[in-house]
Amino acid sequence: MKRFWVLTVIAVLSAAGAALAQGDPFIGTWKLNPTKAKYTAGAPPKEETVTIASKGGQDQLTAKGTAPNGTPIAISYEVPVKGGKGKILSGGPFDGVTERVVDENTRDITYMKDGKDMLHIHAVTSKDGKTMRLTIKGTDPDGKPLAGMSSWEKQ
Repeated sequence: MKRFWVLTVIAVLSAAGAALAQGDPFIGTWKLNPTKAKYTAGAPPKEETVTIASKGGQDQLTAKGTAPNGTPIAISYEVPVKGGKGKILSGGPFDGVTERVVDENTRDITYMKDGKDMLHIHAVTSKDGKTMRLTIKGTDPDGKPLAGMSSWEKQ
C-alpha cells in the first residue's frame, strides 16, 4: 500500500510539473517583427525565429535567422527551468549563458564569451502570451556596441 501512495505522489508531481511547463508563456515558437525593432546601437537581425521548449527540467532554445550583415544565425542552448547557468549546445558566437527568472513573464539572459559578459537581454512576455519584448544591451560578436528593443510574436 505504501508503494502505491509513493507512485501516486510521483505521478501527481510529474503531472504538476508538466502543467507548469505548458503554462510557461515563453514556451513556443516566436518570430521577430523587424518593423517594431528600435535600436540605438547596432542593428536588429533581418529575420529570426526562436523556438523554446521545456524538457527534463531544462528550457531548450533554438534560434535561426539572418543577421544584419546577411550571415546565418544558428544557436541552440539550454538553461534550467528555474534559472541558472546554462549550456551552449551548438552554434553562435558565445560560449556561456545564464538565465534569471524574475517572474512568470520576465527573464534576464546573459551571454558570455571567454568568461566575460557580452550581451544582456531582458525578456518580457505580454499577459496574454502573444507578444514578447526584448531589451538588448551589450556588444555584438565583433565587439561593437549593441542596444535596442525588439518585438516578437508567438506563432
